[in-house]
Amino acid sequence: MRTPFTPNPAHPFQLVKFLSLSSLLLILGASLFMVVVIGNYAERSVMAKDKEFSRLLAENLNHQIYQRFTLPTVLGFGKVELKNKAQYERLDQIIEYTIHGFKILKLRIYDLKGRVSYAEDKDLLGKDVLDQRDIEPALDGETRYVVQNTSQSWWSYLRLDLPPQSYVLKTTFPLRTEQSLSPAHQGVIIGVLQFTQDITEDYEKIRSFQALVTSVILVSAMILFFLLYVIIRRADRLLGERIQEKERLERELHQNEKLASMGRMLASIAHEIRNPLGIIQSSAELLAKRSAKAEDTGYNRLSQAIFDESRRLSRTVNDFLDYARPKEPKMNPVSLGTIIGQAVEFLDHELTKSEIRIVNDVPQTAVVSGDKDLLYRAIYNLLANACQAMRGSGRITVEWNEERRALTIDDQGPGFDTDMDQKYVEPFFTTKDTGTGLGLAIVSTIIGNHRAEMHLGKNPDGGGRVEIVFPRDAREEGNAQPSGTGPKT
Repeated sequence: MRTPFTPNPAHPFQLVKFLSLSSLLLILGASLFMVVVIGNYAERSVMAKDKEFSRLLAENLNHQIYQRFTLPTVLGFGKVELKNKAQYERLDQIIEYTIHGFKILKLRIYDLKGRVSYAEDKDLLGKDVLDQRDIEPALDGETRYVVQNTSQSWWSYLRLDLPPQSYVLKTTFPLRTEQSLSPAHQGVIIGVLQFTQDITEDYEKIRSFQALVTSVILVSAMILFFLLYVIIRRADRLLGERIQEKERLERELHQNEKLASMGRMLASIAHEIRNPLGIIQSSAELLAKRSAKAEDTGYNRLSQAIFDESRRLSRTVNDFLDYARPKEPKMNPVSLGTIIGQAVEFLDHELTKSEIRIVNDVPQTAVVSGDKDLLYRAIYNLLANACQAMRGSGRITVEWNEERRALTIDDQGPGFDTDMDQKYVEPFFTTKDTGTGLGLAIVSTIIGNHRAEMHLGKNPDGGGRVEIVFPRDAREEGNAQPSGTGPKT
């Protein structure tokens, strides 16, 4: 039983495909992890920049408030009282001038007890609204930064365009005294400054950067996987075809080895049978002649039957020997018209008996290079096979195409099935009730040894067709590749 991970010999890249898919998932997972890491790093970098900017703004506010408001107010009025309208407006002008253009959403100043001393909303003056988590670090001299996400939906984390004030940075900074008339009072905390800034635009840049990195990594991973997949598919297909071709050749080699062994055995048996069979045939012929002279009808029929059957058995033995020990053709100019005429003449008795007419349209000038005896044997077998296939009266047409160097034999039989073209030339394969199944096999061997090609099929009228294509001349014949023992389709 084959599991999903067991490699198929015909498709050895199945495991590679699985590993490539696993690699893709691993690459995607690693890519997403890299996106998160890179995004967090970018966010920390941007936040560090925003915090540094907020600290510089807070220090500037501290300097402006102390130098331009606190110190002059103490010298002019003796103390700071923001309930005094003139002092409050003076402080408000200084703050507005300092924070102008810095996207400050709100700004408040608290006293050391956490009560509001200054705010854009005067109704908050004197109220205790400062969070203890902010005031305690500030009174200890620590600057505190808090990022507030005003959008609570998960969808907001996937959006690239955020509404204003989606992300707000709240900075809590301790207000200190600077250089004054008394150095002992320098750096003393005199209040708490708190302001908020809209940093949504920075987060949009972070998300755009994350989306760009994600897109580049994912697209690169998909392209690499697609190229790898295409290469693996092509390699798998080519290797699969080669493995199938190798298996086919191995099967053919194994079959040929079996046939060769069988041929050697049959040749040995046929050789041993032929000699006594020749004696039986000649003896039966002699008995038939003596019986005819003695006018003994009974013995004449028996001796004639022995002679006919021994002659048929002799042809069968010769077929075995011809297939097992094919002769090497002697290449000489041969007239196909002459050979076909001789074969038709030899088949005349059988043709007359079956009421079959052979139309020979092959001219005497149709000359090919080959062995006359072997070509006669091949053409005779093809004509005899056509007669047997028709099983009744009809016509067999033999034609020659000089341009294609092709000899065509058409009959009015059932024709050849193109799906079984290789089967017809296999030894011992026959569709008839009688016969050895070596006829077309021997013909195919003879044609192949002449460097020609044989095609089996059907003619336009539905009957059988055999086409033999010969090399054009001796030079082409010498350069042609052997076509083997079987026909080409």
